[in-house]
Amino acid sequence: MVTGAGSGIGAAIAEAFAAAGAHVFVADRDENGTQKVTANVVAAGGKATALRLDITNEADIAAARAAIAQPLDILVNNAGVGAVGTILTTPTADLQRLLDVNVTGTFLVTKAFLPAMLERKKGSVINLASIGGLVGIRDRFAYTTSKFAVVGMTKALALDHSASGVRFNAICPCRVETPFVAKRLAEYPDPVAARREMEGTQLAGRMARPGEIAAAALYLASDEAAMVTGSSLVIDSGWSAGR
Repeated sequence: MVTGAGSGIGAAIAEAFAAAGAHVFVADRDENGTQKVTANVVAAGGKATALRLDITNEADIAAARAAIAQPLDILVNNAGVGAVGTILTTPTADLQRLLDVNVTGTFLVTKAFLPAMLERKKGSVINLASIGGLVGIRDRFAYTTSKFAVVGMTKALALDHSASGVRFNAICPCRVETPFVAKRLAEYPDPVAARREMEGTQLAGRMARPGEIAAAALYLASDEAAMVTGSSLVIDSGWSAGR
């Protein structure tokens, strides 16, 4: 199952996993998005099922678990939200919203699906964090706070369940060309200048592409990554190299 799979990185991961032979549960609160991605997977010869899922809603999570009705081999916690601002310009409500989705939502989904993985002694949980979960990002107080928590959660899961056969890893991308980032750009007084700044933080001079993040998720879910757990895979085109 891939959460937040209705667009962007989540959609790319769902499509990559389906192309590799997985039956993908495309989960998102955006039902139009899940239907579109599922249709794309099926049209390409893959297997996918659309699920309406708000990861902050425990009833939604229970319904998704009932609908899947089998242990997951792979869980990708990709759903997330962001906001622009320093501590002085971030309303309490914005901080709480990011913590509710990025941290508590990831916690709730993992807690719901992990027991079946542990029982089978097999599985891979991949959390989408951010380079902002490893280094500070200017004007991203709430987002950075929440993504540091996701990285910490991933490490705690790996340690607590080190002998379980289930692996836990995080992916920490730089800025990725997605609808999510487009919304963040629109929040700036000068979106064009903001885009130039975002692209300039990567040594490649561009944002990453969703497919590049999907390739990393595919690796972490594979048997080739059997020795990888508790890790944060950085995909930032050198952004953090000098920090």
